[in-house]
Amino acid sequence: MFCDKCGGLMLPKNKKLVCTRCGAEAEIANESEYKIVSKEEKKEGVVVVDQEVRTLPTTRAECPKCGNLEAEWWLLQTRKADEAETRFYRCTKCKFTWREYQ
Repeated sequence: MFCDKCGGLMLPKNKKLVCTRCGAEAEIANESEYKIVSKEEKKEGVVVVDQEVRTLPTTRAECPKCGNLEAEWWLLQTRKADEAETRFYRCTKCKFTWREYQ
């Protein structure tokens, strides 16, 4: 139902309809038509995953720390925009991270 004065939404409160904008009140003609429903907070649980999920691409690169020949890589703009980006590598075995300037 909508308010006759301002057109705002009328909600039931204390056995009357009350406008959410101007506060105007009106009598409820048929109480069985209205039902007040309260929102319940949804409880979210934390999911713990006991496995490593790889999302970065991998390439053949020798780790300077352990000698492994596979590394994840990503690019990052670490200097001015007119200069080349920096390529970072992370060893898939020992997780050592190093960078390569281009």
